[in-house]
Amino acid sequence: MSSSSSSALKEEKEDEAVKGGELVFCGATCWDMIGRKKGIEGNLVSPTRLRPLIGVDIRYVVSGCASCHCVALDVEGRCYTWGRNDKGQLGHGDTIQRDRPTVVSGLSKYKILKAGSGRSHTVVVTDDGNSLAFGWNKHGQLGVGSVRNEIESSPVRCLVSEVTYTTCGGDFTVWLSSVEGSSILTAGLPQYGQLGHGTDNEYNSKDGSVKLVYEAQPRPRAIASLAAETIVKVACGTNHTVAVDKNGCVYTWGFGGYGRLGHREQKDEWAPRRVDVFQNRNVLPPDAIISAGSVNSACTAAGGQLYMWGKLKNNGDDWMYPKPLMDLSGWNLRCMDSGGMHHFVGADSSCISWGQAQNGELGYGPMGQKSSAVPKKVDILEGMHIMSVACGMAHSMVIVDRTNVADRLEQLDVYDGKAIGEANEPAAKAVVPKQTAKKGAKGVDNSKKRKNAKDSSDEEEDEDTEESDNSDEDEVNGEIEVKRAGRGRGRASASKNSSSGRGRGRGRTPAAPPVKSSGKRGRPRKSS
Repeated sequence: MSSSSSSALKEEKEDEAVKGGELVFCGATCWDMIGRKKGIEGNLVSPTRLRPLIGVDIRYVVSGCASCHCVALDVEGRCYTWGRNDKGQLGHGDTIQRDRPTVVSGLSKYKILKAGSGRSHTVVVTDDGNSLAFGWNKHGQLGVGSVRNEIESSPVRCLVSEVTYTTCGGDFTVWLSSVEGSSILTAGLPQYGQLGHGTDNEYNSKDGSVKLVYEAQPRPRAIASLAAETIVKVACGTNHTVAVDKNGCVYTWGFGGYGRLGHREQKDEWAPRRVDVFQNRNVLPPDAIISAGSVNSACTAAGGQLYMWGKLKNNGDDWMYPKPLMDLSGWNLRCMDSGGMHHFVGADSSCISWGQAQNGELGYGPMGQKSSAVPKKVDILEGMHIMSVACGMAHSMVIVDRTNVADRLEQLDVYDGKAIGEANEPAAKAVVPKQTAKKGAKGVDNSKKRKNAKDSSDEEEDEDTEESDNSDEDEVNGEIEVKRAGRGRGRASASKNSSSGRGRGRGRTPAAPPVKSSGKRGRPRKSS
């Protein structure tokens, strides 16, 4: 490992070691039901402390927009996981669901600094620049060089070195490395070009067959077109990737539906493409924040202004290119994350959330609204310093600085969770919201049929709807998904290396108005 990388990691470790805080959680806790059944119970609609983590100094928390499990790292480098575990994504050597945060014993000899969470897999980074992974490996997303073992329920070594950061999409993984010329590497499912290697590795399963399959990429591979750039930040949606280089330029690639790539069109991009809005005088500053939801992307640019693009609401036009979110102008944003269709921000002494929600993941409380089209303060956390946020599928996590607010934290609800083997009981003080089945409300990419007569937006809207009706995990995550993905597409192999034939969008660029707030411009309205 290079001395500069080792020094940077060491400084980061020492710097963050003093920044541990209290983790609070809101959203769904019936992990095996999320995205599969409607009207689930056990939702925590207010920010709630988790009993096993009370008093533990958590400094890093992560989930994913397609994840039904959570990862938290404490200042000592211990890794806690909990949630859905049907593919071994919790790393405990089994496939037993855990409602309570549990230390991953297989990582006990390492100090874990970073982590990423996919739909059914988890990847971590150690203080010495190594990476380990566990969970589902059908598409090679663990980066171990093989797909022979479809499930790895205990940590295994990834074939990367000098790693500084990792993050995960639905079924793929991205690593940042200090190796010159290989600052960003990817592995996993290449179906929409989200790996950035210029291809989706698609082929017909048999001669004369219309069934298409996608060749897995099990060995982490550097993105050749970015070899001359040093990538310093990266975020993943379910099937797309956003990255920033050291000069502040933004690149996106992968699934182009809803304009989530920011290129004023819905075409899929198989290789990194620079977003023209963030060039010249509008490049990102070194402290910029980036995030990616299932169907949208976001970043902060000059002056801390938040830009967003993609599908932001269930109704209205999609934002086909980055536009400033005026509701948050003037705020000092420190952290942000996006889930399926909801967002969390830590800014000044407030915690702000908005988006489409059904399970309390916005944290507005039992008397508050479920969803919000505009950024809105989480009242119970007002006046607290938010250190980090993470959004998953139907849940959110926040790290709160305990300084001067310990007494207020004591007043928050506490969730015990069920021990392994306990019967399913609704969570204490849980509120069961009515579920409204809205087309596209889930916002989770579930690779379904893709027909030539449809554009990317229409395809994904159908995919989103199907996610909530599937009780079979294989249909959501596995072979059935991949088999269906290309049926009826019938593209000639000659077009394989051309991105012009992908994601046949309507090509329109709707002029979406900026998000409006009924309150003072530049400040989220307070709940009534």
